Amino acid sequence: MSNLTPTIKSIQDVMRQDSGVDGDAQRISQLTWLLFLKVFDALEEELELTRDHYDSPIPEPLRWRNWAADAEGMTGDALLSFVNNDLFGGLKALSADPVRNPRGYVVRGVFEDAFNYMKSGHLLRQVINKLAGVDFNRQAERHQFNDLYEKILRDLQSAGNAGEFYTPRAVTQFMVDQTNPRLGEKLLDPATGTGGFLVCAIEHLRKQVHTPDQEATLQASIYGVEKKQLPHMLCVTNLMLHGIEVPSNIRHDNTLARPLRDYSAVDRVDVVLTNPPFGGVEEPGIEQGFPADVRTKETADLFLVLIKHILKPGGRAALVLPDGTLFGEGVKTRIKEQLLQECKLHTIVRLPNGVFAPYTGIKTNLLFFTKGQPTTDVWYYEHPYPAGVKNYNKTKPIRIEEFDAEKAWWGTEADGFASRVENERAWKVSIDQIKAANYNLDQKNPHVGEVTDHNPEHLLADYQRLQGEAQALRDQLKEILAKSLASPR
Repeated sequence: MSNLTPTIKSIQDVMRQDSGVDGDAQRISQLTWLLFLKVFDALEEELELTRDHYDSPIPEPLRWRNWAADAEGMTGDALLSFVNNDLFGGLKALSADPVRNPRGYVVRGVFEDAFNYMKSGHLLRQVINKLAGVDFNRQAERHQFNDLYEKILRDLQSAGNAGEFYTPRAVTQFMVDQTNPRLGEKLLDPATGTGGFLVCAIEHLRKQVHTPDQEATLQASIYGVEKKQLPHMLCVTNLMLHGIEVPSNIRHDNTLARPLRDYSAVDRVDVVLTNPPFGGVEEPGIEQGFPADVRTKETADLFLVLIKHILKPGGRAALVLPDGTLFGEGVKTRIKEQLLQECKLHTIVRLPNGVFAPYTGIKTNLLFFTKGQPTTDVWYYEHPYPAGVKNYNKTKPIRIEEFDAEKAWWGTEADGFASRVENERAWKVSIDQIKAANYNLDQKNPHVGEVTDHNPEHLLADYQRLQGEAQALRDQLKEILAKSLASPR
């Protein structure tokens, strides 16, 4: 097969005929669990060739090859009954022990909230037969899965519910490059989404792998947690196709549900790379697991507290945060104060509007910090649009080449970024200046003219001033009108 996209399109066309599948999100969910089982089986075929006495965690009748691979196999009501009862029931009942049965643990985690939406066994057989034509053991097709995966993500975004777990590839690549994970370091994305940061990190680390022992080190160093079932399933499939044999360290869970006090030294990590959900509110009670002075229901704020806490001394983090966190007050002020006391926040890259369009228009920032020393200065870099571009969109996203200027300017943390110089895009702000501004990190570029102020207090003050001026004008008009009516004709 030369291109998987037509196959996927034809599969989705078949699904559209099924009365049980309602909308893109359900079609993608249906496709994803089928893809997962197909990929899992292809990887098991490889293991059977390379390992002595390989034993599948999936019972024989439930393995893809034994119920799906035969184009003339089960169909109609028999297939539907098998999938709904035997297959889903059996996979959800696999051992939940990640140590004794890590592969079974992965499969169970993928299926615990999965669902077969299709109601026609005949249409389901058509879908399975189309998928059976894809050979995931061939390197070329595995490479194509990346393109297919991107298409699934785009479809999911079109369905209107993927903005929260999608970060443009160029942004993840830049964050990984500048954080520079090293083989042997424990790396975590606590809000994994579909696995973009982890895949970038795996590709970065694999360049450092030259022996089987080093490959084993890489396999054991990738950690993630994802709250929602569909992105978790996509993430696990994505990681398997990027060489993570048993992604048992990718948990289907809410990272924030675990109280901070429960983390011990063994849970701490060397590197955190993430785009935590922002604008969201956590369910009641989650904040009780956090210290009283930083309790809030706002998801992005809680993730910032968690990341600061979970890093080892000397650990590095890069994360995406909205402007609101930078200038916000109240609990946000206390969180930022603690961050700057406990970590060296050395760089904030300010992204222009539209990087996450069309999923959110909120302006975002990339924060880079290292735990263990207080912040003395924060460097800012304002990322410009490329020449001739006024905004990003789905067809013209941000590209990795655009970060070349930042990379050339970056320098090294070992020498305290001594090589950095101020320019029209880059400026440095001292900790004293930030403290004097009540830990407002929304520091404007001093090298450009007046720009729009997004501080809500300033906006409110401007609004009240304008309201006052408008009221004064109304009063004047009333007075003039009253005089004119009262005067004799």
